[in-house]
Amino acid sequence: MTSIVIAEPTAPTQKPDKGLRAGALGLVSSVVIAVSSTAPAYSMAATLGLIVAVVGVHSPGTLIVSFLPMLCIAYAFRELNKADPDCGITFTWASRAFGPRTGWMGGWGIIAADVIVMASLSQIAGRYFLDLIGLSGAGTVWVTAAGVAFIALLTGVCYRGIEVSARLQQVLLAVEVGTLTVFAVVALVKAGTGHALPGAVHPGIGWLNPWTGSFGSLSNSFLLAVFIYWGWDCALSVNEETKDSARTPGRAAVTATVILVAIFAVISIAALAYAGPAFLAAHSTDVLGAMATSVLGSTPGKLLVLCVLTSTAASTQTTIMPTARTVLAMSAHGAIPGWFARMHPRYRTPTTATIVMGTVSAIFFVLLTLVSKNVLADAAASVGLLIAFYYGLTGFACVWFFRRDLLTSGRALLTKGILPLVGGLTLLAAFVLSIKSYWPAASSYSSFDGVGGIFLIGAGSLVIGVIVMLVVSRFMPQYFADGITEPEITEGSKS
Repeated sequence: MTSIVIAEPTAPTQKPDKGLRAGALGLVSSVVIAVSSTAPAYSMAATLGLIVAVVGVHSPGTLIVSFLPMLCIAYAFRELNKADPDCGITFTWASRAFGPRTGWMGGWGIIAADVIVMASLSQIAGRYFLDLIGLSGAGTVWVTAAGVAFIALLTGVCYRGIEVSARLQQVLLAVEVGTLTVFAVVALVKAGTGHALPGAVHPGIGWLNPWTGSFGSLSNSFLLAVFIYWGWDCALSVNEETKDSARTPGRAAVTATVILVAIFAVISIAALAYAGPAFLAAHSTDVLGAMATSVLGSTPGKLLVLCVLTSTAASTQTTIMPTARTVLAMSAHGAIPGWFARMHPRYRTPTTATIVMGTVSAIFFVLLTLVSKNVLADAAASVGLLIAFYYGLTGFACVWFFRRDLLTSGRALLTKGILPLVGGLTLLAAFVLSIKSYWPAASSYSSFDGVGGIFLIGAGSLVIGVIVMLVVSRFMPQYFADGITEPEITEGSKS
């Protein structure tokens, strides 16, 4: 592999044009994409109850503490993006830092996580859409059909162009955050005026302290929180389509993580104050839907259903976008066949990669639905293992990538070394804990030969990635022999 001499460039390194529409997004659009990619409403609806079941009223503190490793990893993404704003993100940076095979697996981690989570997002989108139009009792066939329709619709939006995608994201996020704000305010007012549900608890400063109970409880709740915060890196995946591509995406990622911790902390406090931990734990599959009518009333309560629907739709769209661009980068750098890099001449989008992502996601969703609802539920939970894998890998890649630059200044040591290392080690610990927690059959809805389905899907997808990589390496020998050698980050890249 070509040796790399690290120096922080003041401008993006020139590289072969992949055909993406440069300069289409500004800072606001990038922040919107980063926040909506995490699907705050969907994440709260699907995960808050599970966290409350583990740590009770200390859930807000757990969410705040879990934000810190995400912030550390966001700095790793920011610093790597300054040096090399490539839409392949983890794939590209890990290839430069650790070699072609590690980088290839980093790219595979992103693709596998996105395809797997699309099944869960599609199911939620289909179910909430049918609820919204008064067909809440519709069967699995109709939910699946509606979910596939959502995939097709949002794949079409992503195909149409980054500007259309960004404008839709702004509308969806405005609806989502606006509704969550109304919900939080009304819930807190009702709790403060004695109109909360039975079992509600008065807020206390102790809620912000996560260090209660056992270490196992804290670690299990952290694994859930990793999934809640996941998605802000989408702003980095569209870096080559952003104004000031070396700086804007990184700023958007760091800003988004701060916005997200505020949203999650406020919503969790409002939900606990209004309904109490027992209610939230008992309705862990959809805590927002369970409180919608009692907080906002029957008709306004539909707004909360619309909120989760728009959140899921936004996340579905921003799951397709980074996967397509990771595939595009892998193809452009010779890690997978070149036809994946085909671009639309007018829309400037990765056409083949986008269509393949949408098609594979739809097929995977239908297959999991046909197999079992239990397997579908376990697939969504298994994504945490893949997130910990590629986020942690990015943290370590940042430290190694900038190893010769760490002692040049205190700022470099902190932002390129200490913070990414802390984030990487924390995510590595989360990866190990995922294996330990999800190995037993009792940890999952499905199992095989005493091993939990969550572990089998998460770890199995990585094993499949290794097998695919070995097959692909026979047909793409140059990348696997040399890695990514163009452009090289050197002193000469300074302007």
